[in-house]
Amino acid sequence: MPSPTRGPARTGGAPLGTPVEVTQASPTRGGIGESTLRPDGTLKVTGEFAYSSDLWHEDMLWGQILRSTVAHAEIVSLDTSEALATPGVYAVMTYDDLPTEVRTYGLEIQDTPVLAHGKVRHHGEPVAIVAADHPETARRAAAKIKVEYRELPVITDEASATAPDAILIHENRDDHHIGHVPHPNIVHRQPIVRGDADAAARRADVVVRGEYTFGMQDQAFLGPESGLAVPEEDGGVHLYVATQWLHSDLRQIAPVLGLPESKVRMTLAGVGGAFGGREDLSMQIHACLLALRTGKPVKIVYNRFESFFGHVHRHPAKLYYEHGATRDGRLTHVRCRIVLDGGAYASASPAVVGNASSLGVGPYVVDDVDVEAIALYTNNPPCGAMRGFGAVQACFAYEAQMDKVATELGLDPVEFRQRNAMEQGALLPTGQRVDSPAPVAELLRRVKAMPMPPERQWESSEGADVRQLPGGLSNTTHGEGVVRGVGYAVGIKNVGFSEGFDDYSTARVRMEVVAGEPVATVHTAMAEVGQGGVTVHAQIARTELGVAQVTIQPADTAVGSAGSTSASRQTYVTGGAVKNSCELVREKVLEIGRRRFGSHHPAWATAELLLEGGKVVTDGGEVLADLVDVLGDEAVEVEAEWRHRPTEPFDLRTGQGDGHVQYSFAAHRAVVEVDTELGLVKVIELACAQDVGKALNPLSVIGQIQGGTTQGLGVAVMEEIIVDPKTAKVRNPSFTDYLIPTILDTPTIPVDVLELADDHAPYGLRGVGEAPTLSSTPAVLAAIRNATGLELDRTPVRPEHLTGT
Repeated sequence: MPSPTRGPARTGGAPLGTPVEVTQASPTRGGIGESTLRPDGTLKVTGEFAYSSDLWHEDMLWGQILRSTVAHAEIVSLDTSEALATPGVYAVMTYDDLPTEVRTYGLEIQDTPVLAHGKVRHHGEPVAIVAADHPETARRAAAKIKVEYRELPVITDEASATAPDAILIHENRDDHHIGHVPHPNIVHRQPIVRGDADAAARRADVVVRGEYTFGMQDQAFLGPESGLAVPEEDGGVHLYVATQWLHSDLRQIAPVLGLPESKVRMTLAGVGGAFGGREDLSMQIHACLLALRTGKPVKIVYNRFESFFGHVHRHPAKLYYEHGATRDGRLTHVRCRIVLDGGAYASASPAVVGNASSLGVGPYVVDDVDVEAIALYTNNPPCGAMRGFGAVQACFAYEAQMDKVATELGLDPVEFRQRNAMEQGALLPTGQRVDSPAPVAELLRRVKAMPMPPERQWESSEGADVRQLPGGLSNTTHGEGVVRGVGYAVGIKNVGFSEGFDDYSTARVRMEVVAGEPVATVHTAMAEVGQGGVTVHAQIARTELGVAQVTIQPADTAVGSAGSTSASRQTYVTGGAVKNSCELVREKVLEIGRRRFGSHHPAWATAELLLEGGKVVTDGGEVLADLVDVLGDEAVEVEAEWRHRPTEPFDLRTGQGDGHVQYSFAAHRAVVEVDTELGLVKVIELACAQDVGKALNPLSVIGQIQGGTTQGLGVAVMEEIIVDPKTAKVRNPSFTDYLIPTILDTPTIPVDVLELADDHAPYGLRGVGEAPTLSSTPAVLAAIRNATGLELDRTPVRPEHLTGT
């Protein structure tokens, strides 16, 4: 078992709660393939882990943001005088106080204002910021800011967004997508056209159509947006923050502050979950502006209500599908149109469109396809990255369609999927060949073969255990009207950043002797958001360098970019960078060994040498020297970048192109019980089979799969941000009204892990975190349909959809 150690909570004048080095020592090998425990796991469950909301500086101020109370309006007047006169207030800033002409930011399109100027485009948009000596003072001062709005008509759906006379959400668009969209209120459009779908439709024996609605899901991370900005003596600023991508934040923050990137230092603070919701900026720029304006450290912590307005959500969607098939169960064609609501600002909408379109047919072989995906600008809350990233919405719809077609053909739904399943060598609708294992049929076989949970397990000779029934302890039923259903689904998700993005990561690895032991130190800018990178990086270093002790340095911008902790990419890309840097360190260590001891044994020159158990050994197992003796007083350090294979943009007319680097696949079987009288659902079991290529840490892999599965369950039966279609205001910004699964809602999740190596990836691994989020939702919906016989074409399913009331 690794024995994590932590340094002092505060060093060198850094704020309390600043991350510190974590040294993991493993008495066993602790390398890849082992279920090494997380170094931060015990600290988190005992409450000792310092999250970003725990940051503290002895003379800090508190920041507060004033947000728009309406969704679409012109700002007629803005009066901050009363707020500024409040005792304890140090600064009040509006758009007019920004220090440079760079006043917007964004991941791809810089269309998001730092503070609203002239108009607001969504409910909750930041209008002004305040710094005060107490959080309550800051809140009360913000409430004294007087804003007069002249409300404008709201755009909330495709019809109102694309009408010929529609008000333009962004009047002066000049981004690179504007020349390729049919209306300025469409952020991006991507067609995928292959073969002749019209001719194929004429050959089909059955044609099935469906229209589906996917609700707006929230990432619902438990640690709210928070951070601390500290002014530096050189005129710069040091920001400690919970984020997913330090260098992307830096690239957007520095120009707004009018500072070179070298004067904006960033350190990752403790992150309480992300799931895509921290890929966009939230409080980062505001805290830095207030710190530079006041000359004092400024901390901002969103409350739960504000957090719902402070980050993007999963795109709600309308999906229109047509599938055709022959009598022998072969798909002839797929036509679909996917309309994603991106809300007021672009965020990651273009990439979400790319995923939804290119993966919109699912893990099936279909020669003739006609797909279109668009993302809209509306006055609804901005939407962007979230686990599954465009592929989730499509999977919900195409899997419902697969069940419908199977029913029309009188085939078992799993068998029908298996007849059309892609495998290695298949062509995607984009024309890209799948050049690694694609065990879609095998995953379906495995998940179907798992033992079924017992029937009526809530019933005994003493009667019904109501805790096990839909409604649980509410005692709504004793089993009357409760029916069981079983459903299946499978999905495909791309891994890493696609469409020609230069997707790379950087790792700095140092090896030296400390207290008589060889120690490796790994330094990256990877955001540890709960995915377990700090564990895996230590495992990689032990494997490649043969040491027991590995120190993981806090993530910051003092080392090159690690990219985002998203798209299931960090173990692949930053793990690849750590492996690559370790290999370079190993070569330098062996060079030192050859220089010092080469004359002692011919194997130094002739054999393949490895570092194992703190020693230099030959591939035949002969020990040549201790690493302690080889290194002596020398330290070896390498910082290197690592890239996966390049991808290319999709053709804007046909969607053809090798746009993705890797795919992950997961299949689910859901077993549900439904109280048909009250419309209550209990998910009894959500079994999963997933190919992970190589499980670097099997325990973490299971955790990722179970976590993703639970998030998919949430959107199936309970999770949705409700936006009023008349006002575009959010109705349920709280965990009282926005429901997420608790342990009482989470079923047994047995997992069957398949390891078919991808020869192009480090250790053969395959990104894990997102794929289970795709297929769990449609599997639950399929099971409810199986139980009730209802169509059920939207998520989440609500009681009224099941009872017709």
